[in-house]
Amino acid sequence: MFFELPKLPYKADELNPVISPLTMEYHYGKHHQAYVTNLNNLINGTEFAKMNLEEIVMKSDGAIFNNAAQVWNHTFYFHSFKPKGGGAPKGPLASAIDSEWGSFDNFKKEFSNAALTVFGSGWAWLVKDKDGKLSITKESNAGTPVKNGLTAILTFDVWEHAYYLDYQNKRADYIAALWDIVDWDIVSARF
Repeated sequence: MFFELPKLPYKADELNPVISPLTMEYHYGKHHQAYVTNLNNLINGTEFAKMNLEEIVMKSDGAIFNNAAQVWNHTFYFHSFKPKGGGAPKGPLASAIDSEWGSFDNFKKEFSNAALTVFGSGWAWLVKDKDGKLSITKESNAGTPVKNGLTAILTFDVWEHAYYLDYQNKRADYIAALWDIVDWDIVSARF
């Protein structure tokens, strides 16, 4: 199977000022593309060449896992946002968040803290286990909750390349701004 850089559901400049066109050019256009290119090169002629992306993530390790997981993670991340997003979830996801954290504000605080305290590069995730229970997890580097049998609902990428051009070393400002572009319709549908 040959992988391509997934198309964005918005124009590269439409998340500005939260994510600038320059950051999109580098983060999506160069970093995400590099993971796709690397993955294609690594799986060519191997047993993984006939697998879909999630199968590769589940069955691989080393460089193949790192690139496959980063393709999966980045695609998930970029498809969690929309221009003029933000607000709060509604329906079953909102009820589950309120049940687990007491309020959406408490959830935002906990999730933001998880993203802020990922050591080095990685990801903060809102996930659901097989029983439907929500939790917040942190993954380093290419770590992904899919590998642990969890269903991903929302992620914030806290690799420096996701925010350094726009926020320099102010990870907290970047995290706070991301809430303004979350596409709660897409995120809620994952629940």
